[in-house]
Amino acid sequence: MIVSMIQIIFEIPDIDNIKEKRRIVRSIKDKLQRRFRLSAAEVDLQDSLSFAQIGGAVVSNSKTFGESVLQKAFEMIEKDNPVRIQDVSIYSEEF
Repeated sequence: MIVSMIQIIFEIPDIDNIKEKRRIVRSIKDKLQRRFRLSAAEVDLQDSLSFAQIGGAVVSNSKTFGESVLQKAFEMIEKDNPVRIQDVSIYSEEF
């Protein structure tokens, strides 16, 4: 069993309150779960107004497949959302 994981730190520019940040983060998590069947959660920076960190994972039988799904998910976040990516890491582990 291969677990492929992604961690993304991004900046959300031009927001005025934490409620607006939560709406954007929830939207991104929901898209990841619906489009790519990922398990996703906001894993850090919850108290920051302009930054967020999301983690996601997919279980498969292929490192190549898992990492390609995560790469497509990253491209979707970068393209379809009003965020600036600060850091991203994708890796897999075999169990």
